[in-house]
Amino acid sequence: MARAQFRNKLLGTAAVAALTSGGLISTGTAHAAAAVPAHAVTGYWQNFDNGATVQKLADVPDDYDIIAVAFADAAGTPGAVDFTLDPAVGYGSEQQFKDDIKAKQAAGKSVIISVGGQNGTVSVSDDVSANAFAASITGLMDEYGFDGVDIDLENGLDATYMTKALKTIHDKKSDVVMTMAPQTIDMQSPSAEYFKTALGIKDFLTVVNMQYYNSGSMNGCDGKVHAQGSVDFLTALACIQLENGLAPSQVGIGVPASPSGAGSGYVEPGVVNAALDCLTKGTGCGSFTPSKTYPGLRGAMTWSTNWDAASGNAWSKAVGPKVHGLP
Repeated sequence: MARAQFRNKLLGTAAVAALTSGGLISTGTAHAAAAVPAHAVTGYWQNFDNGATVQKLADVPDDYDIIAVAFADAAGTPGAVDFTLDPAVGYGSEQQFKDDIKAKQAAGKSVIISVGGQNGTVSVSDDVSANAFAASITGLMDEYGFDGVDIDLENGLDATYMTKALKTIHDKKSDVVMTMAPQTIDMQSPSAEYFKTALGIKDFLTVVNMQYYNSGSMNGCDGKVHAQGSVDFLTALACIQLENGLAPSQVGIGVPASPSGAGSGYVEPGVVNAALDCLTKGTGCGSFTPSKTYPGLRGAMTWSTNWDAASGNAWSKAVGPKVHGLP
């Protein structure tokens, strides 16, 4: 997410074992991943203390269907990532964290590892780094029990090699939950690298939760320029994805949970709900009304569950029931 001023950079530097240019480490899983609901709410859980409410995974409300642990970051090997549990979040041991993941999964939730953030320095740009990325992600899935991966790389992405890496992960973990959180500029055209990556993994992509914040004005599918913070901004930009190859089930609306969660682009939960109604039912629209409805729209995402908690979980209490009640 575009949130450098809101988070501490992770310092995960442990070596990733068994990386080769052509092989992956063990891919056994300890559980069968729960199916993501047809309409789902995604929330990022902060593995750091930046002034938002510090949480353990057990504290995340049931309204969240996909919990993205933020973040894994670059390890020593090009393309590889690692994860280090921050003592600031209050876990006495990694096992307690793993137990909380299992408990969420037992409740039907998916817990995934998010890669990157604004300051993320992961680069997947050739066959070797693509294999290293895939190996390290499947390794983290084995080690912690994560259900999948979220791609939140904001400093450049090579569609050819990221697509290869994600396909390799899927080959090894067929039930992987795979999400993406591009910035608005990354999804303006299907020729953009992020958009090409999403289309390249369309057969197994779970959802793209574009960040409708820290953006500035952007073009909509109606050919007009829309300012962030409005219903039209949410709907007309979603339309670009919906009309250029992604299935409705692969499109979600990503917004901050509170004004403190982003530098700009916060909208009240009611605006999010109006956009969801507009896209799925054709009601609640602003000046832009899509030419057709998309009742299969996946749902919504927020940065973050911690900022949501700092506001009394007002976002999830409002948007969660709306998403789960979609047609």
